[in-house]
Amino acid sequence: MPMLERPDGDLPYEVTGSGPPLALVSGLSGAGAFWSNLVPALAEHFTVVTHDHMGTGRSRSRRTHHTVEALAVDVDALMTHLGFPVYRLLGHSTGAAVGQILGAETPERMSRLVLFGGWAGPDPHFAHCFRVRKRALLELGVDAYAEAGPLFLYPPRWNAENPEKVAAIVAAGTADAPPAEVTAARIDMIVAFDRRDRLKAIGVPTLVVCAADDMLTPPHLSEEIARGIPGAKLRILPYGGHACSQTAGSDFLGIVLPFLRSAENSPST
Repeated sequence: MPMLERPDGDLPYEVTGSGPPLALVSGLSGAGAFWSNLVPALAEHFTVVTHDHMGTGRSRSRRTHHTVEALAVDVDALMTHLGFPVYRLLGHSTGAAVGQILGAETPERMSRLVLFGGWAGPDPHFAHCFRVRKRALLELGVDAYAEAGPLFLYPPRWNAENPEKVAAIVAAGTADAPPAEVTAARIDMIVAFDRRDRLKAIGVPTLVVCAADDMLTPPHLSEEIARGIPGAKLRILPYGGHACSQTAGSDFLGIVLPFLRSAENSPST
């Protein structure tokens, strides 16, 4: 697997497909594999770039201070390294936080921006969820943290109908987990993230997407993002939970793909 050398480690990435570049940026787990069910369809239209966040997955990290800003710099450096001066970005959760930073700070670099399951800043519900998750991690251990994950990510019906998948997700979350202190620092990182006062600076055509039954980043958080970004569009799926790209992949693509493709005739994209 190719690696991008960064000042504080090596960033693993994969490039699939052909066409205009599309960066997929995952959530708190940091795993590029989060997008595996969508990559084949997206790669029919785009050069799809996925990566593991520094400190997670297959990265070789020396990072000691975790910030969303550092993740955003990593993405921008990766797309520059690959020779893409302009690209689209689809970010989930923490990846949507990355997208907010890049959309405000380097809007000339992006032709389309999709913010999925995101938040502009924490509210009491968001902070409560992550306080509980961090406590499970530090007091009960990585196994308990991974076992609780599906309760936050997926709808109850999906969990009930897919016990084998849930078991595999929990097992993978345990096997591939970074050290507990890294995950705890990354939780602190996202709870500290607040870009409410910078939403109006996002100068990229933006689509905000969430599911009505997302209990981790509920629709009111996406509504706040969409209100704050000039010209942003908001679409709410009726079902799918926080990871609706996995649990309702066809419906998710039906919303996201036309928006991403709508930039195909734009210059330099």
